[in-house]
Amino acid sequence: MKQWYEIKEQAAGEKRLWLMWYIYKFAGKKAINFIAFFVTFFTFIFAKDIRNYSKKYLKIIEPLTGIKPSIFNQFRHFLSYSHVLTDKVEIFSNNFDKEKVLFASASECELLYSDLDKQKGVFFICSHVGNTDVMRTFFINNTRHPGLRVNVFFSRTQSRIFNGFINKIAKEIPLNPYLVEEIGVNTAIQLKDSLDNGGIAFIAGDRVAENSNAAVFEAELFGHKVNFPVGSFKIAQLMEVPIYFIIALKTKNDTYTIHLEKHKFTTLSNLEQAYVKFLEKTVLLSPLQFYHFYDLFKN
Repeated sequence: MKQWYEIKEQAAGEKRLWLMWYIYKFAGKKAINFIAFFVTFFTFIFAKDIRNYSKKYLKIIEPLTGIKPSIFNQFRHFLSYSHVLTDKVEIFSNNFDKEKVLFASASECELLYSDLDKQKGVFFICSHVGNTDVMRTFFINNTRHPGLRVNVFFSRTQSRIFNGFINKIAKEIPLNPYLVEEIGVNTAIQLKDSLDNGGIAFIAGDRVAENSNAAVFEAELFGHKVNFPVGSFKIAQLMEVPIYFIIALKTKNDTYTIHLEKHKFTTLSNLEQAYVKFLEKTVLLSPLQFYHFYDLFKN
């Protein structure tokens, strides 16, 4: 069973990305979405393994969604991801319209604001569903909490070319990056200090880091067994700050809706299982925004 870090990055050559960037600057987002359609089409044709993983996922959720694992829906799955990548270009260059970032629930939004107001830190456990990076727009334009320190966990092996490109075009934002492969005592101390001073942190809870197969827990997602990383939940628990599960789903007219769930955990296992339930529930709101193009589900 192939893990995500064993899948070769597709259609993300550095020169191609910079060409897309300059087209965006001079011709706008519609132009790069038009080009992205054809790039996605040719990637789709030649990425047989990734097509098969998409097909497997769609077959698993078909009884729950009615979405058939057809070639057409597999392509829609690919194209949805391409549109998210073009949105990231707009987000990281600070050109994304803040009015297009909405919350699914006003009460969830106010609860988050309340926790941020206390300046005692907030820990977000996100996922590779939708586009959580859109929260960058929310925090940059958040006059209620200016200068908010953001801590983000990245993987060394995930999308090297695309992430390198994003780092070069990104506008300034107070950001502390950490590698999930190198989480240790020093990481925990630095992160705790940042959170205690009102910072926030993001870590994915749905993807196991390379060389971390032993540090996993197994849970059922859509009736199939999946491995999840224990470390993401352990470090969230250690920080002793409010923990939120978060997913940002794209809706019509390039608008994103933020779905939050604050979790009052009693044990590590309780936190892990609650996250899996939240993930399953929110994925079903927009199944084609589930961006795990590898063999996630065990046979």
